[in-house]
Amino acid sequence: MWWAIGIGSAKEAAYNIFFPPYNVKFLFYFVFQAAAVYFNLYYLIPKFLEKRKYLTYLLFFGATILVTVFILTSGYYVTAYVANSTVAELFDNQSFSKLLRSGPISSTLASMTLAMSIKLTKNWIKSQQRQQLLEKEKIETELKFLKSQFNPHFLFNTINSIFVLIHKNPDMASESLANFSDLMRYQLYECNESKIPLEKEINYLKNFINLGKLRLDNTVKVTTTIKDQAYGNISIAPFILMPFVENAFKHVSLGEDQKNWIEIELHCYEEKILFRIKNSINNYDNYNAEDLMKNSGIGLKNVRRRLDLVYKNQYHLDIQKTNNIFTIELQLLLQSLSISSEPIINPITSLQS
Repeated sequence: MWWAIGIGSAKEAAYNIFFPPYNVKFLFYFVFQAAAVYFNLYYLIPKFLEKRKYLTYLLFFGATILVTVFILTSGYYVTAYVANSTVAELFDNQSFSKLLRSGPISSTLASMTLAMSIKLTKNWIKSQQRQQLLEKEKIETELKFLKSQFNPHFLFNTINSIFVLIHKNPDMASESLANFSDLMRYQLYECNESKIPLEKEINYLKNFINLGKLRLDNTVKVTTTIKDQAYGNISIAPFILMPFVENAFKHVSLGEDQKNWIEIELHCYEEKILFRIKNSINNYDNYNAEDLMKNSGIGLKNVRRRLDLVYKNQYHLDIQKTNNIFTIELQLLLQSLSISSEPIINPITSLQS
């Protein structure tokens, strides 16, 4: 193709390639340009360019082109020798310098730069694919790590609650143990997928709330507003909601001179949920919401990180502390694959409608 464009005739280019004596010249082009191309691709680029030795690479690259051009030009003389003729007769009285500046330089530069462009493009595509794979593996590993951090925390608190109830009320302890058995079955066998049905997560949440209420006895009033409804095929990442509930039970006030309470609301509308938790905190606690987050152990930190990984730009989390009331409000779009990736501004309007 290059020769056909340069000569201006595909017929004449084919004659130069396949018929003697010009096929000797073509053989020089084919063999030595291919050698120069592969020398550049598999030696110069890995040894110098990829190691950022740019000046050294340019020097060797230029030297390779010059050597190749001189060899190709000498091919014209070999062609004349094989044909028992002279260079002037075969190639229109062109001198060595004219032959050097005509075909050899332009075709060598074209073949080497084209091959290098293809090679670098392929390397870039492979690098991008490898980077995406590493990012995916990193996210999956981090999610597994965050989940494994949460499980021991939950296990310790639950067993401690049951231990306390054994001495206070054996019947209540027996009920708590049954709830705990359901929770562990869910945690060990039913939530190993990246997404689970929302209905299962809500049932798990209810069991945990009941267990927490038994532990607090009558010192704290717990109010829940979770409507029984069909959730269809809506799915959610496991243990996204539960750390907020655990945080409320952990930091709720227990003072005798104030009202101690927890309010839990969960509203679901199609693929949107609004999850709000409020709890009273002790009058003498003067830290702000960020301080309470820092003192919450690994639970809230974990869930914020998991929300960033799983539901990026598809959730809004608001944490506030006002007048001895700690409030957590989560607005979440669950079907992340079928919704817009634009950030959520105010989905409460659609929920309330």
